[in-house]
Amino acid sequence: MPAKTGKQYIERLKAANNNVYLHGERVEDVTTHPKFKGVIESMAKLYDMQHDNPEKMLYTSPTTGDKVSKTFMVPETIEQLIERREAIMEWQNYTKGLMGRAPDYLNAEVMTMTKAFEFYGQGENKQFAENALRYAEYARENDITLTHTLIHPQVNRAKIQAEQEDANMALHVVEKNDEGVVVSGIRLLATQAAITDEIFVFPSTVVKSGAKDDPYSLAFAIPNNTDGLKFFSRESFVYGEGEANFNHPVGSKFEEGDAIVSFDHVLVPWDRIFILEDSDLCNKAFAETNAVTHMTHQVVAKDIAKTEFLLGVTLKLMDSIGIDGFQHVQDKGTEIMLTLEAMKSHLYKAEHNAKLDKWGMMTPDFEALNAARNYFPRVYPRMAEILRILGASGLMGIPTYEDFNNPEIGAQLNRALQGKNVEGFERVQLFRLAWDMTMSAFGSRQTHYEYYFFGDPVKMGMAYFNQYDKEPLMKSVDDFLASQNVKRPNF
Repeated sequence: MPAKTGKQYIERLKAANNNVYLHGERVEDVTTHPKFKGVIESMAKLYDMQHDNPEKMLYTSPTTGDKVSKTFMVPETIEQLIERREAIMEWQNYTKGLMGRAPDYLNAEVMTMTKAFEFYGQGENKQFAENALRYAEYARENDITLTHTLIHPQVNRAKIQAEQEDANMALHVVEKNDEGVVVSGIRLLATQAAITDEIFVFPSTVVKSGAKDDPYSLAFAIPNNTDGLKFFSRESFVYGEGEANFNHPVGSKFEEGDAIVSFDHVLVPWDRIFILEDSDLCNKAFAETNAVTHMTHQVVAKDIAKTEFLLGVTLKLMDSIGIDGFQHVQDKGTEIMLTLEAMKSHLYKAEHNAKLDKWGMMTPDFEALNAARNYFPRVYPRMAEILRILGASGLMGIPTYEDFNNPEIGAQLNRALQGKNVEGFERVQLFRLAWDMTMSAFGSRQTHYEYYFFGDPVKMGMAYFNQYDKEPLMKSVDDFLASQNVKRPNF
């Protein structure tokens, strides 16, 4: 079938009736539940956008001839790489980069399986390569919406999983039979679990495993309504009272949710397995298939959209209360501008230095993307802080829509809270947006999420430092010192 519409996305979720738990209760229908309805409508909009702008967002499937999402397209030239990223930006400009797991993120992983499928067929499990290729085509042709889970529960980080006191609490193989592999245990942390079709279980991109952890080293994909599969959602940050689009302008639309994933003797069919009890392959998977590169390419596009919107909100706030002429205010705005332009430069270098990899994919320059993915988690909290600083006490004095709608006090608030060139209602609407992006539960989660997007930034930084090509730089210093022809004293 061709790329799905928003209506089809919602109908699939309703029919799947996934086992989603929120606030201690099973959710009977996520499509109508007030805590999920807003984000589901936003996701549906993303799928409708593909059909509203097919030239930009769809392409012809190489296997069926149907029009499918360009986020699944394998780029073979730099022009196609940019074309694919421009399709991604259509979605990111709508979400303002505030949905960290919009469908294009995992579609990048699926796309690499289309070409790098042979990686999964190493060793004795030749059929896993065919599984990977077949699944990638299935996901593309059916426009599957995916969540994913990468890590074990945080119990004792000083020990490997196999040495934990309750080692089998984590997801592990229970048995193998003719139908497939039975797995049980817990995995963290599935963003969008409640609003997607299927789940990818993959190894961490950061935490490496050894042979003792082979029973926990898995990669597979199954429908979210598979028997024994449950999602325990964290507290929702959607607050539905009153006019949500005014009181919580971004949280009401883009609150993705995160969930703990429980597997209770879940059968994974043989044709849905990509890696089985092989820590070595798990450690190599993202790097050798270049999945991490293409997923980071999507993330950097997302980060640019997010920074652009945050900068826009900052500039509007500055203008609304007449602080844009102050030197220290302009300097803070410049910080965000410099971040935006640095991220754009990383993206430009990554795309224009792209090369065909051994699988036949035009792959961005990972050096540029790796720098960007290490840089952004360190600066995003500062950008959020800048918006908070500039909003000052104005971010505390933000009445609700209901206050303005009260005939006894509305007019008084509208006058009392006016800005330089806006009435009170409009100024508060802007300040509630700034608050929802930085200080509300939704906004605080955005800052925390960005900081840990790819894992612990310190570990990421250590890995970046260790892989950086330092020798030429040190050699240039040695050469310079040697060129001084300084005679060494006799000690």
